[in-house]
Amino acid sequence: MASHIVGYPRMGPKRELKFALESFWDKKSGAEDLQMVAANLRSSIWKQMASAGIKYIPSNTFSCYDQVLDTTAMLGAVPPRYNWTGGEIGFDTYFSMARGNASLPAMEMTKWFDTNYHFIVPELGPETKFSYASHKAVTEYKEAKELGVDTVPVLVGPVSYLLLSKPAKGVDKSFSPLSLLGKVLPVYKEVVAELKAAGASWIQFDEPTLVKDLDSHQLQAFTQAYTELESSLSGVNVLIETYFADLPAETYKTVTALKGVTGFGFDLVRGSKTLDLIKGGFPSGKYLFAGVVDGRNIWANDLAASVSTLQALEGIVGKDKLVVSTSCSLLHTAVDLVNETKLDDEIKSWLAFAAQKIVEVNALAKALVGQKDEAFFSANAAAQASRKSSPRVTNEAVQKAASALQGSDHRRATNVSARLDAQQKKLNLPILPTTTIGSFPQTMDLRRVRREYKAKKISEDEYVKAIKEEISKVVKLQEDLDIDVLVHGEPEVRFFFLN
Repeated sequence: MASHIVGYPRMGPKRELKFALESFWDKKSGAEDLQMVAANLRSSIWKQMASAGIKYIPSNTFSCYDQVLDTTAMLGAVPPRYNWTGGEIGFDTYFSMARGNASLPAMEMTKWFDTNYHFIVPELGPETKFSYASHKAVTEYKEAKELGVDTVPVLVGPVSYLLLSKPAKGVDKSFSPLSLLGKVLPVYKEVVAELKAAGASWIQFDEPTLVKDLDSHQLQAFTQAYTELESSLSGVNVLIETYFADLPAETYKTVTALKGVTGFGFDLVRGSKTLDLIKGGFPSGKYLFAGVVDGRNIWANDLAASVSTLQALEGIVGKDKLVVSTSCSLLHTAVDLVNETKLDDEIKSWLAFAAQKIVEVNALAKALVGQKDEAFFSANAAAQASRKSSPRVTNEAVQKAASALQGSDHRRATNVSARLDAQQKKLNLPILPTTTIGSFPQTMDLRRVRREYKAKKISEDEYVKAIKEEISKVVKLQEDLDIDVLVHGEPEVRFFFLN
C-alpha cells in the first residue's frame, strides 16, 4: 500500500520563509539569500516526507508567494503593465505582480475556494500571449532528485487555471478565459516534455474546479484538454487531483473517463457523496488516491475510521491500486506540533499538524498491508476517546441549553423593517453610508509597543494605554474623512494572542 501527500506548507516550521521574504522586500538581503532559505526549506520538506515513508512526494508545491501566480509565470501570462520583455521571469516581475510596486498596482487577490488561503487571480484577454517563461517545476524536480528523492511534480491543471482567471483590464467582461485553452496547452506540453526528460515518472495536475457545479461547456474542456495532452503524457503516469468538496455525479463520470490518466485523487473527508460514487463504480486498472487524512484542520485523524473506509475501497480498486493520501494540500494546516511547547499533554494528544499528518498517512498505508503500529493506533484511539469525553469539549450545561432551543429562539423578536427604522432613528445614515472593513495597518509604533510588551519591557497598563491611543487616532482620522460608520481599527487583536 502506497502513501501520498497532495502538498505541504512552505512557510517553514518557524516561519523561515516569512522572515526571508520580508528581509528581501525591505532590501536588507538579496535574491541569493532568499533562494537559499527557500532551497533549505524544500530540502527539509522532501527529506522529512521520505524519512516518514511517503512514496508519492510532491514537488513544485513550494512557492515564494502563490502556486497560481507560479503558473502565471510558467505560462508567461504577465499583464502588459509590468513591462515584461520576455525570458525567464525573475523576482522583480514576479513580486510586482504579487505586491505591486511604486508605480503599479498588484494583481487582484481572492480566496482559494472556501479556505483562508488567497491566490493571485490571472488577468487574461484575447491578445494574451503564452510562452514557457518559468522552469520552476522542472528545476525543483531536479533539485529533489539530486537529494535522492524522486518526487511527483505538481502543476495547476490547465482548465482550472483558466476557470480561476478573469478578463484583463480593458477586456470585455463577457470574455471567457476558457477560450484560451488551445493557447495554453502547448506550454503545458513543453513542461511535460522537460519533466519526462528529467526522469519524472508521475505528474500531478491539480484540477480543484472539478468540485464546482460546471456547465457542459466547462466540463467538456477537461475532456478536450487531456485528450490533446494524451500523446505528450505518453510514458508518464498522470494523477488528476481534486479537493475541498464532492464531485457532482456527471463530473465524476467525465473525470474518470479522461484519456491518458493513471490515477484520480479525491477528498474523502468532505466528499461522502464522492465516496458513494466510487463504491458505485471505479475504472478498472486505475489508481485511486484516497484523501482520508484531513488537510484542512489541526485535529488528529481517527485512524480506526480511516482504516474502515480504506478497507472498503480496497475491495473495489484492489490493494495495488489504492494509495492513502491527504484530502488536500497540508498548506492549510499548522506546520509541526513539536514547536507547541506550551500546550498540555491532553490537548496536544488531540492534535496533528502537517508533520504529524504525513506520519498518519504512512501509518494507515502500513496498517493495510499488515504492518499496523499497534502502539500508535492505541494512542490515537485513546486520544479520540479523550477528546470526545473531556469536559473541555463536552459541557453538559451547554448541551442542555442547546437541546432546549426552540424554533422561535432562532428568530428575532422584531422584524427587519422595525429594526431598520430603529437603526435609522439612532444613526441617521445616508442612503449609501461609508465605512471600512475594520482593520487598519499596523504602525511601526504599535509593532514596537507589542515587541516591548512581549519582552516584558513595559507593563500591561502601558500596553493598553498605547492601544487606546491608537484607537483614538483611527477614530479621529475617520471623523476627519467624514466616514459614516466608524470602526476602531482592531489594534488590540494581537493583545489576546500575546497573552
